[in-house]
Amino acid sequence: MPTVVVVRSDALNTDLFAVGPGSRRQLHLLLVEDDPGDALLVEEMVADLSPRPRLDWVRTLTEAGDRLGADAPDCVLLDLHLPDAHGLEALAAIRDQNDQVPVVVMTGLDQERTGLSALASGAQDYLVKGRVDPELFGRAVRYAIQRKQAELTQAALQASQMRAQENSRLERGLLPTPLLGADAAVEVVSRYRPGRDHSLLGGDFYDVVQDPTGVVHAIIGDVSGHGPDAAATGVALRLAWRTLVLSGVTGARQLNLLEEVLVAERADQQTFATATSLVLDPATRQVSVRRAGHPGMLRCADAGLSWLEVPGGPALGFIPGQALWPAHELALDADAGLMLFTDGLFEGRVGDGSTRLGEDGLFALAQTLPTEQPESFVDALIGQVAELSSAAGGLDDDVAILYLRWSDVMRRNT
Repeated sequence: MPTVVVVRSDALNTDLFAVGPGSRRQLHLLLVEDDPGDALLVEEMVADLSPRPRLDWVRTLTEAGDRLGADAPDCVLLDLHLPDAHGLEALAAIRDQNDQVPVVVMTGLDQERTGLSALASGAQDYLVKGRVDPELFGRAVRYAIQRKQAELTQAALQASQMRAQENSRLERGLLPTPLLGADAAVEVVSRYRPGRDHSLLGGDFYDVVQDPTGVVHAIIGDVSGHGPDAAATGVALRLAWRTLVLSGVTGARQLNLLEEVLVAERADQQTFATATSLVLDPATRQVSVRRAGHPGMLRCADAGLSWLEVPGGPALGFIPGQALWPAHELALDADAGLMLFTDGLFEGRVGDGSTRLGEDGLFALAQTLPTEQPESFVDALIGQVAELSSAAGGLDDDVAILYLRWSDVMRRNT
């Protein structure tokens, strides 16, 4: 006859009935059994355990399913002959309803092979009716819970390792090595800092390419959202951008095509991407900037810092096929550099968490730091922002930074 007992898997440590260090919460067992005689035997074994667990009894798998939700018990002791399920299908049904709960199968004297099959199908242990005493019962429940805990821990570790490997692959796609060649016209400082949830890679991306004429192209962008969909879309945009540059496609046409890629690759219609693209001409020392909904940038020079936010258009994907992104020309002197970044650098909460740093706060903070050495300046700025946000839990979002200035050769030839 069918029997199921459930015991919550977070409830047991070395003491069978200790829920946690110093805790004495009563262990919760669920018995599913349509035979009152078998149910009585289980109740008697539970009564002999100390401290005594709580035991709930239901007669069908359907009733058991109602108990396996948010307030699920700590372990399941299951006979495989229920009125509404027979054999291993009863075990499968329990696991379908809640695969976090350990299961101990109860079999008849002539069904030991079925018990072994149940172990192969996901049960943590089995007991043979008529050969169970309170000590064996308690040990089986304890081991079942510990085995399930070990299984869940191992599964979580494997999932974490797989996420880390996938994030590493995606990160390499989002954050490539600049393609500059031997006679680089610019120096590049790039940084990436993950937000507080390191397991969810964002869609921040950047790239720098110097074409055969010596002109340098750069982009920084940020796909809305987090996780593999946002990261994969960012990789697609970054690869598409590099392909377009190497194919000689620049200007507004380039952003139009990137938007087409975004629309084709995004997981839903609400996904968008901000971006700023630069074209740096070493012959004229001019920089052409196109901005698609992206934050401004910092201009660092001997005379000090300035905040640049050139006219632009909406983010990619906001109004597909209708947006305009005008070019804005600016001069970049030999002593100057441009620092582009994603909004994670200034949107994090600071202090007690009631306010955000904001663009004004970021600019004020940057003005307190020496700018002579780009790498030191960028690292110090990230460090200061992270310190300000530490009390509120750290950086909310990923941060990507791209700092560009003319190379030493270019500066000497000025």
